[in-house]
Amino acid sequence: MSEHVILVHGLWMRAFTLAALHRRLEREGYIVHFFDYASVLGTHDTSVDKLVEFARAISRAEATPERIHFVCHSLGGLMTLRALRKLPGLAPGSVVCLGSPLRGSAIARSVAQLPGGAFFIGKNLDVLLEGLERWDGKRPVGAIAGRLPFGLGLVFGALPMPHDGTVSVEETQLPGICDHIVVPATHTGLLFSDETAAQTVAFLRNKRFQHPQGT
Repeated sequence: MSEHVILVHGLWMRAFTLAALHRRLEREGYIVHFFDYASVLGTHDTSVDKLVEFARAISRAEATPERIHFVCHSLGGLMTLRALRKLPGLAPGSVVCLGSPLRGSAIARSVAQLPGGAFFIGKNLDVLLEGLERWDGKRPVGAIAGRLPFGLGLVFGALPMPHDGTVSVEETQLPGICDHIVVPATHTGLLFSDETAAQTVAFLRNKRFQHPQGT
């Protein structure tokens, strides 16, 4: 019996950008997998189908995996929740979304209005604009948001405070998820934050984050 974690990166990134989380989760005893996809040039449906097959391949490789978890950054959270709709029989596990604009991205909307902006964001633009209405799946989902406001938000001025420079805290709060927490990190800094890593492990183990007393 074993517990696997699939790491799903965000827009304009590749799998290796989650290397720090990979190392931390391995030290905690998880079997960790990088999932890589073309976040700009690949279509959303193609990437989702690729993630579905990737998860199924892990399940097939081990007859009885105890758990298959997902840890996702930014766009990766939207992709993963859509992929899970196609994986009703997958081994149980949790999902942690790091700075994912689950309710849609105001920054994506602002960039798309610029000349060439839609091309810059790529073929996942519609997904980033629409987001999700709620999470109705059985798998526990937790969201970690950053609150250090350094990034594209300073340039476009499109984000309400608090935000991580790219995604507002409000955009990460999706009805139906199990838990939500805010940490002192920028959007990219979520991938390297010790607190983010510790909170991720806490949710994978307990389906809850470690909230300070009194909150």
